[in-house]
Amino acid sequence: MIKERLIGYIEQSIKKNWDIEALSDYKGQGYSYREIAEKIMQFHIFFREAGIAEGDKIALVGRNSAKWCIVYLTVVTYGAVIVPVLPDFKPDDLTNIINHSDSKILFVDDKLWEALNLEKLPLISTVISVDTFQIITGRDPSAKNAYDSIEEKFRELYPSFKPEDVRFSDVTNDKLAVISYTSGTTGFSKGVMLTHNCLAANVRFAQNHMPLNPGDPVVSFLPLAHTYGCAFEFLFPFTYGCHITILSKTPSPQIILQAFGEIKPRLILSVPLVIEKIYKKQILPVINKPVMKILLAIPGIKKLLYKKIREKLEHSFGGRFKELVIGGAAFNPDTEKFFKKIGFRFTVGYGMTECGPLISYASWDTTKLGASGRPVDTLEVKIDSPDPENIVGEIILKGENVMTGYYKNEEATRAVIDEEGWFHTGDLGVMDKDGNIFIKGRCKSMILGPSGKNIYPEEIESVFNNEKYIAETVVIDENNKLIALIHPDYDQLKNDNIPEDQILTILDDVRKRVNNRLPDYMAVHKVKIQKEEFIKTPKRSIKRFLYSSEKQ
Repeated sequence: MIKERLIGYIEQSIKKNWDIEALSDYKGQGYSYREIAEKIMQFHIFFREAGIAEGDKIALVGRNSAKWCIVYLTVVTYGAVIVPVLPDFKPDDLTNIINHSDSKILFVDDKLWEALNLEKLPLISTVISVDTFQIITGRDPSAKNAYDSIEEKFRELYPSFKPEDVRFSDVTNDKLAVISYTSGTTGFSKGVMLTHNCLAANVRFAQNHMPLNPGDPVVSFLPLAHTYGCAFEFLFPFTYGCHITILSKTPSPQIILQAFGEIKPRLILSVPLVIEKIYKKQILPVINKPVMKILLAIPGIKKLLYKKIREKLEHSFGGRFKELVIGGAAFNPDTEKFFKKIGFRFTVGYGMTECGPLISYASWDTTKLGASGRPVDTLEVKIDSPDPENIVGEIILKGENVMTGYYKNEEATRAVIDEEGWFHTGDLGVMDKDGNIFIKGRCKSMILGPSGKNIYPEEIESVFNNEKYIAETVVIDENNKLIALIHPDYDQLKNDNIPEDQILTILDDVRKRVNNRLPDYMAVHKVKIQKEEFIKTPKRSIKRFLYSSEKQ
């Protein structure tokens, strides 16, 4: 266990930054650290009167918002267990997750509540709106009376509310803080149990290694119910006294860039999807022009053009960021190489929900091309391979960040945490002598080629996905031949007036170009059109198991 406590970090930040704005919705309401403290302590009064004990579970279902963050802080500082649920789940799945978690109180967006039913949630005593902070419904009529009087009771307890009045739970680091439900690419939801120690370890590492200072502005647009966005766009900046602006609706790249231009954040976190779209739609068409190819072949002019492209790209992200951290999925190698060439300040990290989430990170000026950082200081990471530098093996780890297991699922826990305490990530990679981790793919998606060589479909897919008319690709094995399932970029095809009966021919030409860039054993035999967008998990990972050869 580390000595630092997440609750301690939160308390200290509130006291130190009392009158500073902490959380605000983009073009909406904002809250100072003092106002957040008041609301937290009012909710604590209600929890006590409602019989909520430390360790009890409280579910939170809603879109990103400042109020969502206040509920999260309220629950963890009380010593209860927060169950943040992605709002993308279907109503039946939401019901199952809330029931499986044994939650006693439900905080939910009004619109999402319309699809739920209290009769199907037997353990829930009270339902509270995240939109208004009012009670929606409940089983105990006296709870509403108690809730309606919390502001009056708060004023009686704290007639002149001061920083020294802020005192939260002294729950120890070994206690459960979060149950995070993820659908994952295996198709089954599991509740990842994360302790206070895990969250504190992530925050401590970020404070010591990520380039952010107290008072810096931050834009939050990743799903806060997922550990990546929660840890580094919310908890870490909050404990540092930053002002976090939250994009409350699912934002398009245009809205994200608009917010960056207005707020000029100092640290940016992103999933590859946003960055790759900017590269593919804005940069590739420019650098692929014949005249640009000629100019980029002239060393002096190439350097000047790269500088101009970098400056324009930096301006798109607000122009004041110290670093852009990419994580959550594999980053396209061609995009990464180009960004490295022009000196763009970015880095690629690696994490999993089961580690809350951080596993490895390196600053933009120390990271290696193709790497996903070096292990954090609270984890021991190794490659399960006879030659970890050269032979691909599973990435396994143990340490402070690792979950205690899956909630009420010992079988699933035993499947990933072995008897010696090593957590098996299911990811494949190598690690160089300096500790840089190079991820090659997922164990379950790896294909054993006819020649006995391991094929990582993600590597092939990344090459396809950089092509003009391709939106998404999944590579599968069909009768010992590689097949590329392709969801075309129908908007681009329409813009270029390409008729539907020519699409397959165009995609097959793409296949031939891609094969010229790949080793023979990775050559794709055939393409098939996937007319609908691939089905994804809430964090936008393709559910690969739905597209295996057995399903075709």
